[in-house]
Amino acid sequence: MLFGGGAFVLGILFLVIVAPLWIIFHYITLWRSARRLSGEDEKALGELWQSARRMEARIDALEKVLDAEAPGWRMRAGG
Repeated sequence: MLFGGGAFVLGILFLVIVAPLWIIFHYITLWRSARRLSGEDEKALGELWQSARRMEARIDALEKVLDAEAPGWRMRAGG
């Protein structure tokens, strides 16, 4: 009976102390690894960044042409 009671107490201690900590640390580890970008994600982000920079340059060029060809276009466009 003494061994059975001791195992019961150890089981309760495991469920109350060890198991919750184990679960918490497991999910913290998953959360930290999920925060980092993979190599493929970094590559895609770099490509998006370059595409946005090219688009910005094109918009700037278009605005310069419109400023020269149609002065006041910004006021008519609501900008």
